Amino acid sequence: MSEQILDQLYDAVVAGVAEDAAAATHTGLDAGVEPLSLLFDSMIPALEEVGRLFETNEIFLPEMLISARAMQASMNLLRPMLADEAASRIGTFVMGTVAGDIHDIGKNLCNVMLEGVGFEVIDLGVNVPPEQFVEAIRAHKPDAVGISAFLTTTMSELVTTIDAIVDAGLRDGVKILVGGAPVTQEYADRIGADGFAATAVTAAQLTKELLGI
Repeated sequence: MSEQILDQLYDAVVAGVAEDAAAATHTGLDAGVEPLSLLFDSMIPALEEVGRLFETNEIFLPEMLISARAMQASMNLLRPMLADEAASRIGTFVMGTVAGDIHDIGKNLCNVMLEGVGFEVIDLGVNVPPEQFVEAIRAHKPDAVGISAFLTTTMSELVTTIDAIVDAGLRDGVKILVGGAPVTQEYADRIGADGFAATAVTAAQLTKELLGI
């Protein structure tokens, strides 16, 4: 029975049917399936399959977005239960889009992927000034910070934000990842970021690699 429920949840996330994903999650919990099993034996493998399909151009951004929403529908049900499961948390990640930029689709996709692999994500939202990133690092002591810029006109805010983190004396204690449509690996290297992620899937993978997880 539990195997069938896990398969149903997997299929719902891959297909991007949020209602089915939530229903399978409810069914699993009612049947006594452990929340961690739903997450690690079904939802994360489904998300990894979605990432593989995206990277091989078998699906595209719209399909990836609806799969992310299906994953989120399940995560909304599991999150209160997982909060008490220490094993489900592999680290803390602060995420935000830089000042002057209100784009959030890529950021939100990254959040789902990061939560899916076990990170607690502190989402600062969009149009986030450097000082707010600094305050969040002090308050939450994250393992990693993601800074997004989706416009060429706001790319300079990546530099400003990293400089603010350095000036606050917090740089050595946190890994910094950058991303967004105009950002490149070369640019990330030039501004002193620890990593650059072109997609939400690689953001989750790279964060784990940088933290040695």
